[in-house]
Amino acid sequence: MRIIHILVFIIVTLGSVLGQQAVPSPSPGTADQLVGLWKAKERFGPDARGTLVIKKEGSNYIADMMGRILPVEVRDGELVFDLPNKQGGFRGKLEGKDIVGHWFQPGTIANGFGYAMVSATPVAFVPAGPDRWIGNVEPAPDESTLYLMVEKRADGSIGVLVRNPERDLGNMMRIDRLTRDGDVVKLIGSRGQNKDQEWATGRFYPEDDLLTLYFPSRGLNFVFLRDGDESDVYARGKKPVRYSYRPPLTRDDGWPTGTLEEANIDRAAIEKLIQTIVDTPEAAADTPQIHGIMIARHGKLVLEEYFHGFSRETLHNTRSASKSITATLVGAAMQAGAPLKLSSPVYQVMNGGNFPAGLEPQKQAMTLENLLMMSSGIFCDDNNENAPGNENHMWEQTEDPNFARLYLTLPMDRKPGEKSVYCSNDPNLALQMVGRATGESQLRLFDRLIGRPMKISRYAWGLDHAGNPYGGGGMGVRLRDFAKFGQLMLNGGTWHGRRILSRDLVARASSPLTTIGSNTFSRYGYLWWNRDYTYRERKVYAFAALGNGGQNVIVIPDLDLVLATFSGSYATRAYKRFADELVPEYILPAVRENATKKIQR
Repeated sequence: MRIIHILVFIIVTLGSVLGQQAVPSPSPGTADQLVGLWKAKERFGPDARGTLVIKKEGSNYIADMMGRILPVEVRDGELVFDLPNKQGGFRGKLEGKDIVGHWFQPGTIANGFGYAMVSATPVAFVPAGPDRWIGNVEPAPDESTLYLMVEKRADGSIGVLVRNPERDLGNMMRIDRLTRDGDVVKLIGSRGQNKDQEWATGRFYPEDDLLTLYFPSRGLNFVFLRDGDESDVYARGKKPVRYSYRPPLTRDDGWPTGTLEEANIDRAAIEKLIQTIVDTPEAAADTPQIHGIMIARHGKLVLEEYFHGFSRETLHNTRSASKSITATLVGAAMQAGAPLKLSSPVYQVMNGGNFPAGLEPQKQAMTLENLLMMSSGIFCDDNNENAPGNENHMWEQTEDPNFARLYLTLPMDRKPGEKSVYCSNDPNLALQMVGRATGESQLRLFDRLIGRPMKISRYAWGLDHAGNPYGGGGMGVRLRDFAKFGQLMLNGGTWHGRRILSRDLVARASSPLTTIGSNTFSRYGYLWWNRDYTYRERKVYAFAALGNGGQNVIVIPDLDLVLATFSGSYATRAYKRFADELVPEYILPAVRENATKKIQR
């Protein structure tokens, strides 16, 4: 259907431009005609969005959305309705005079190149008269943008650099050249021992300067047009103006703002940092793709900059950095009085208070703390394709849509607490323990305990195949909200004077309790990484939320400093540049010593 849609689009568009009803026959030529910059952007949904009205009529409720009037069920105290044809649905509750809830958008194809991903976004309602509420449904868009930077090489071949900010497709497929034979165009890359893998085939229409490419491994067609010097493939255009610092905008989102000077940070040095990002040439596959950067000091936001077309309203996938958000929700639930402790036995909580009959002793010994340290003992290793708990296996399997339920049945390969192994399904199981212990939706808990107090009103939380919030990664948030989790931890668990996490939990979560891997950030606490930086001939301790591609929140308590960044280097080691280069070489030298000792919050 999508191929037909694209073909119709081409015919209609070209017919409109040329004043005729059909695409003219392409003429043969050389690949030189393709040299330059090309852009294609496809949107995969979801289409259901906009105003949602819920109205009470007598003892019943109705919903008005997308031109439809639908009955609303009251199911276990929840208001529930679904649009036809699986376009999405709403789940919410009446709390006092307000309705609070979430929109569950249908599974799309994750930027065209991933698993079908269902996610939930909060819906904010306002009363609009007696027994009438109006909300706005804003599901996260599923889009894919492809840029082709085509150049002629010295040997006469046509090289191509593929940029895909959402998934880094070009580097995943190692696409590096383009061929043309008549009107047929191909993208060539390497795959294992095959150095001539054809990843996409399409047609060039020279009379209209239009290119189509079909990716058979994904079943997707893209239509490319020429792009110019102001293209978002560049950080801020091909010929950017000189950067001049401006303080962040003050908004009603809980962030006080200030200036670099007020924070005792050298302005010229930070301007040099941003100019370095802006001036970075898009010449190599492993060029770092930084989408946004923020600096907060002494509790105030003092730098906020975006690149490559991203903005402060973008819901950016945080990948595994959202494991740290899972840890925050676990801690917030315990602080709020949930019947849950770090020592709570996993199988006992998940089984409603009693261990399952005949459960092996090692599984009986597994605790919530083990899950937060990725030391459950279940045979799970995201870097081992033979491990049954491997994250990819869980998403691909069809045995059980409930990931936690399936995970609990898997075999052990070590004792709980014996060794930490990187495993996304450990934190996911920790999140399910919160829901099981409280009897409340984790989404509603997040809104009540974290979202509303910290003014995090927009996000997209991915769900497993059974509709449960997934705690292992992939949550979409805005950069200003992402950085709040670092500030919350730096504050010792408080936000604007309100305690959300206990001080003890913050201390342990950010401490080097175990080790995973051998990267610069290899020490691990409760789903937070930590390391040391060199600062003015001494070491300063840092802890961080880290996600693939360069999604970072880095906290340096000695300097009262929070750094946050979004990036798109998902398939190269360029994702390390911010934490391993820009922080020690640009940011830390710009930060002056505090005039007074940091206040202990």
